Amino acid sequence: MSNPTKAESEFHDIVAGLGCIACMLDGIINPVVSIHHIDGRTKKGAHMKVLPLCAGHHQNGTGNDISLIAMHPYKARFESRYGTQAQLLELVNELLVCEDAGAALSDYIVRHKLFDDD
Repeated sequence: MSNPTKAESEFHDIVAGLGCIACMLDGIINPVVSIHHIDGRTKKGAHMKVLPLCAGHHQNGTGNDISLIAMHPYKARFESRYGTQAQLLELVNELLVCEDAGAALSDYIVRHKLFDDD
């Protein structure tokens, strides 16, 4: 496993500051997250392709709410609800630079037709 550089670790801290991206899409603010690598940890640039996820959205059976759809092991269900990891990465990167997070979230939900059957 490749350890992140100082700059990559600082980037992780900034990304984590957004809170859980899945909770955010559900309209919940959850600042307690871990960093999920979307393309492993050893490939070049892997430490920059990360999502902030709470325990319950990251690993099944963890966190305070065990009813959440977790990336591990339910990747297909998670992506069906929230979008692909690549789409979520785009959203995270957009949120890091945008001035209106609410508009960015609304646009993402509409653009990817999320929650149409809720």
